[in-house]
Amino acid sequence: VQLQASGGGLVQAGGSLRLSCGASGRTFSKYTIGWFRQAPGKEREFVTAVSGIGGDTYYADSVKGRFTVSRDNAKNTVYLQMNSLEPEDTAVYYCAARINRFIATNIDAYDYWGQGTLVTVSS
Repeated sequence: VQLQASGGGLVQAGGSLRLSCGASGRTFSKYTIGWFRQAPGKEREFVTAVSGIGGDTYYADSVKGRFTVSRDNAKNTVYLQMNSLEPEDTAVYYCAARINRFIATNIDAYDYWGQGTLVTVSS
């Protein structure tokens, strides 16, 4: 499967952005999709994920209550709605696919990665 993340940009603190992760392939609905981010000088970290079957979701504590992940299997797309953005959210955001119905938070559990999209939050 090929993934394409988009929607990044520059936003002021307190603002919102919606990222999209488009995917190829007819079995998209079976994949668990995760969002990760990597800030300058830091390691890539888990943000959120949505399972393929059932649409279960899981969030990192740092984004819980501010970010919402959703998927539209008819459009082969997963969305990440980011509200109340903070300068600490500044990072390159990546989407990744896992050939497994269960959510995982570790990078190694994901089989396919898209290119990142840069989110910059100014104070």
